[in-house]
Amino acid sequence: MQAEEADLTVYNARVVTPGRTLMGGVAATDGRIIKVCADDELPPGNDEIDAGGNYLIPGLIDPHVHIGRRSGGYPNQLEVEFETETRGALHGGVTTVINFIEQSEPYLPDLDFFIEVGERNSYVDFTHHFVMSHDHHVEEIEELASAGFRSYKMFFNMYKHMDIDIVPSEADRVYRVLKKVAEMNHGLAMFHAENSDLSYVRRQEVQAEHRHDMQAWADASPPISEAMQIEHAGMLTEYTNSRSYVVHISSAAGVESLARYRAKGVDIHGETLVAFLALTYDDDLGTWGKVSPPIRSEDDKQALWKAIRTGVIEHVGTDHISTDREVNEMGQGRHGPHFWESPPGLQPGVEYFLPVMLSEGVNRGRISIERLVDVSSTNNAKRFGLYPRKGAIVEGADADMVLVDLNASAVIDDAFYHTRETSWSPFHGWTVTGLPTHTIVGGNIAVENGERHRHPGDGSFLPVYNDGVSRPRTR
Repeated sequence: MQAEEADLTVYNARVVTPGRTLMGGVAATDGRIIKVCADDELPPGNDEIDAGGNYLIPGLIDPHVHIGRRSGGYPNQLEVEFETETRGALHGGVTTVINFIEQSEPYLPDLDFFIEVGERNSYVDFTHHFVMSHDHHVEEIEELASAGFRSYKMFFNMYKHMDIDIVPSEADRVYRVLKKVAEMNHGLAMFHAENSDLSYVRRQEVQAEHRHDMQAWADASPPISEAMQIEHAGMLTEYTNSRSYVVHISSAAGVESLARYRAKGVDIHGETLVAFLALTYDDDLGTWGKVSPPIRSEDDKQALWKAIRTGVIEHVGTDHISTDREVNEMGQGRHGPHFWESPPGLQPGVEYFLPVMLSEGVNRGRISIERLVDVSSTNNAKRFGLYPRKGAIVEGADADMVLVDLNASAVIDDAFYHTRETSWSPFHGWTVTGLPTHTIVGGNIAVENGERHRHPGDGSFLPVYNDGVSRPRTR
């Protein structure tokens, strides 16, 4: 008896599933995967895609994006950028984003806005982290958790001596957040780990040498600055028997500190960035490559790839931000003494995430495509409570998938991007090999060979509840 028709069937694919890659396909109905099997066992589909032997992987989950922070006024700029930035994510094969919400005022009065602005404008599914920059934010954690938000970020000692609209946290607030996380199910404390006190002195020394390039920026925040704060985060996580996550690890020294606490059984995970895996300060991109922590040396880059291969680092994200080129360059071009005053941030990461990981990781033999799926999708879903709804091609999961052609190439130029600001990028001029050809969201073809079939507001909010399950919120 012939199987009932599915909404969508993808066949003739190399399907990357947990534990194995199989030759066959996937069928989806009502937004969920109903069959993962050999081609001859697949039901016919109302829509069908012949994968042509290419890889079918779960949609990427970017755990580190900043939507609406720099230009046009926050939080109102969220209204604009949830549309523009998730549009780019969709074209890049990213089907879920986790955005950082950050303001001095209490979060709870604006909670509905932070949810609904995404529901009105996002092309992809989304949720939020909340930055614990004030003590009154810590008091909101229980209600944030009840609303489905279970990850809380702190800038641990960072930005104390910089003219920037971010308030650092010290050990007292870090301890209180970790203690609250330890008392709840499926919560997570997150850390930006850089020691600002050391970096302040080093910056004065470097600037006195009249240096203003990417290596100078890296020297002003040396690897020990990152490692010191990871040590503190690891000690406090162990002391509170809590759960933590260090964002954007950039150095071999940071990897060594993380590895030591993981080997002790401390529940601390680490993330690195696509840019840290592909660039070094020798690329000398000027303000286009300025980010905190800095892009570092070739040795640091190779240490990060090794950490991914060996499982010390389990997560990759982008630190995506949308900044006007004029703001980034301060109207003075990429290079010059104004480098020190230029706002840090990587533009526009969600769209280069998958192509650069395919080109620099899989096609250069640094990692397998299965490991790419682990660190760019599955592990991100698990750490932030979205698995198995997201992050894997398994029956019952949301049918978020990406078809990739490892032989397809493109130049990353202005025409490559679909985000708000497309006139600059740290990868500008690069040729990448390995591209998404189809993005599938909720069992529907969202992008097919560059043509978009999805609309703003089609994305859904992803709360995570006390039982650790992500499901549609009740209204």
